[in-house]
Amino acid sequence: MDYKKSQAKEYAREHFVGVWAAALTPFDADLRVDEKALRENYEHWIRDLKLGGLFLAGKQAEYFSLSIAERKRLIDLAIEAAHAAGDRGGIGRCGIVASCSDTNLDVVLDLARHSTDVGADYIIVHSPVLHFGADTDETIYEYYRYLSEQLDIGIAMWNHPDCGYVMSPEQCARIAELPNIVAIKYSTDRARYSRLTELVGDKIHVSNPDEPDWLDNIIELGWKLYLCSTPPYLLQSKVDQRMNEYTRLAFEGKHTEARKVRDSLEPVRQAIRESKPKGKPQAHSKAWQDLLGQHGGKVRRPLINLTEAELAATREAYAGCGLRLA
Repeated sequence: MDYKKSQAKEYAREHFVGVWAAALTPFDADLRVDEKALRENYEHWIRDLKLGGLFLAGKQAEYFSLSIAERKRLIDLAIEAAHAAGDRGGIGRCGIVASCSDTNLDVVLDLARHSTDVGADYIIVHSPVLHFGADTDETIYEYYRYLSEQLDIGIAMWNHPDCGYVMSPEQCARIAELPNIVAIKYSTDRARYSRLTELVGDKIHVSNPDEPDWLDNIIELGWKLYLCSTPPYLLQSKVDQRMNEYTRLAFEGKHTEARKVRDSLEPVRQAIRESKPKGKPQAHSKAWQDLLGQHGGKVRRPLINLTEAELAATREAYAGCGLRLA
């Protein structure tokens, strides 16, 4: 860490910015983590796409089917790749936010301490999965208060409907007062995340993973952080980086130009939406990665791979989407 706990919010305001992507995990033919493929993906995202940061070992990465050792290894390899790339010609080092989410608090703390020790910039922890109607505000607040007390690293909250509830903006704002809470990935509707943005000001970054709304959120809500999903590397290639471009234009105040670039990606978004089978987001994203020359491959159970017909539909959609590789 390049900051003290008391400096976490200030540090994150300056450095936890830009386009951050949630990494998928490539597996080999025996469904073991393919470290060579993973290193090559990291290299592409960090050096070619010049992403602001990577989100490791989260839902997109199939953390629920990974061992604790495998999750730590994903984090280690990303940190190695980010450090090896250095400041990338002056744009700065690629940041790392490690997902430490788990239903077991001891696992969360173990992953968080490991991430801190090996040099992650931040961690992200989704709100606890609760049962029997126990999703009380006080339970959730105490969960994050305890994590904040135990850890020095900057913590991003993460709330999504998979947890069984959606936190209110007021609850999120209360947690945002804790000293090393620096951001939230708030996977909810725009009314809620707009209200939260109003409540927290610049105390923490508020973000939502819906890429089509990212530009409007920069312009209308003053957002600085896209945290995090797969569009930064599914909508872009080494020679076609329109998401990066419209983000840069928006940050520079060139909103009309930014909208033109953003809108030009709609055929790519539509191709992804229309070819994605229900219930198979990771498998479809991996198939799209393969078409882009990245390493995708298969998913682990309990997830299900695409059928041959679904793969054919994905290839057809990709062929007509207009995303350039050369």
